[in-house]
Amino acid sequence: MKRFLAFGSLLLTFAIMPVAAQRLLTLDSCRAMALRNNKQLSVSKVKQDIAANLRRSARTKYLPHVSAIGTYMYTSEPISILSNDNKELLSNLGTGVVNSETFQQGAGSLQDLMGGLSKAAPILSMMGINEDQLKALSGMLQQSPQMIENTLNGIGQKVVDALDTDTRNIWAGSIMLTQPVFMGGSIIALNRLADINEKMARNSIDAREQATIYATDKAYWQVVSLRHKQRLAQAYLDLVKKLSDNVNKMIDEGVATRSDGLSVEVKVNEAEMTLTKVNDGLVLSRMLLCQTIGLPVNEQITLPEEEADQIAAVALAPELDIQQAFLNRPELKQLENMTDMSRQATNILKAGNLPMVALTGGYAVSNPNVLNGFQKNFRGFWNVGVLVRVPLWNWGDVMYKVRASKGATTILRLEMEEAREKIELQATQTAYQMDEANKRLIMAESSVRRADENLRTANLGFSEGVITPTTVMEAQTAWLQAKSQKIDAEIDVRLSQVNMKKALGTLAP
Repeated sequence: MKRFLAFGSLLLTFAIMPVAAQRLLTLDSCRAMALRNNKQLSVSKVKQDIAANLRRSARTKYLPHVSAIGTYMYTSEPISILSNDNKELLSNLGTGVVNSETFQQGAGSLQDLMGGLSKAAPILSMMGINEDQLKALSGMLQQSPQMIENTLNGIGQKVVDALDTDTRNIWAGSIMLTQPVFMGGSIIALNRLADINEKMARNSIDAREQATIYATDKAYWQVVSLRHKQRLAQAYLDLVKKLSDNVNKMIDEGVATRSDGLSVEVKVNEAEMTLTKVNDGLVLSRMLLCQTIGLPVNEQITLPEEEADQIAAVALAPELDIQQAFLNRPELKQLENMTDMSRQATNILKAGNLPMVALTGGYAVSNPNVLNGFQKNFRGFWNVGVLVRVPLWNWGDVMYKVRASKGATTILRLEMEEAREKIELQATQTAYQMDEANKRLIMAESSVRRADENLRTANLGFSEGVITPTTVMEAQTAWLQAKSQKIDAEIDVRLSQVNMKKALGTLAP
């Protein structure tokens, strides 16, 4: 007994597994999954982040910018303050003095030389010779010409060495601060351009969301439609098979002809072919829906409306509001954003003909430096200033660019006006289509009632032997068409409501 119970439990488990594997998805859950998994929507969100960062970057143009510059340069030849002749003259200053005619004339001339030396004391002091060294030099002039020569040669060489720049290795650096004051309105236009670009990115997301929801709804109701047509095709196949069995029995009894049997068999084959096509279409439609909402294409899913007796389609009267469409349609908002961006681009180009003012400040260092004579060490200085740039003549370059930009703005404005006309036409057509779908649904429901009654009457007459199999098959075909048209009408009502929301720009999760 326990074995039978265990075996029965195992069979029950396997019987339940395919059902449990089915994933129930409503329309709202399909929309949410599609919005969460849509790759293009993710791309639009990344573009919005890019636009936000560009806006933040544009804000920094109002603020002062600080930059640091460092450089090193090696030159093959140093900068020389003295010429080679001057270097030679200074290096042999003493030799030139001792060998001069003035020095050779005697003591009187020596006294004149000493007097001249006293007068040159300020110059010698600038060369680094102090008062004590000058007195010692005066004493040397009275003692030995050789000492005079050596001393003056040393002084001259000292001057040459002091003026030796040795600028083959140059180090320099600076820190610069720049604060824009007036840039011809280009910074203001750039920030407005960044703001509009961010709005355009948000409108792009709205447009992508609406397109994703619209595609999801179409795929969803396509699956529901094919599932109901599958059930209808199976019911029709059962009808014609039952008729085929009855006709075969009548043939056996001799009350029907073989031709009647063949006609019914053809209808059976047609019904089987129709069911096969519907089954294949349903599988493909489920795959499309899975791909749209981001599930594996072989995922087993089921929808609540699939197993309902009929598709719950509530006919709604179309409410046409063109102004609402103009305010809500993201495509129109994007065109408006593009037009505004083109205007700001024109303002940026106009700034090329206006003066620009900026404050500057910084600190610069160099080695060698000339801040206190010529020194081979790092010394620096602060600096502040005003930078003014005034365009004078550019052969009309900016003017031509401004004209071209205004032409682009005109094109965008015309395209926006055309888009408004198309949106108005689309909304009007959608309202008519919605009203037409509601009327078709009413007529389809009436046709189904008549087809049901016609089929019931045909079956009753056939069972009484007063109606031929051909008449029954005609009633069955009419019943199939009426049922199929009712399913299409119900789906059309659903899709027309979605189309109306999309036309008005109110289609949202």
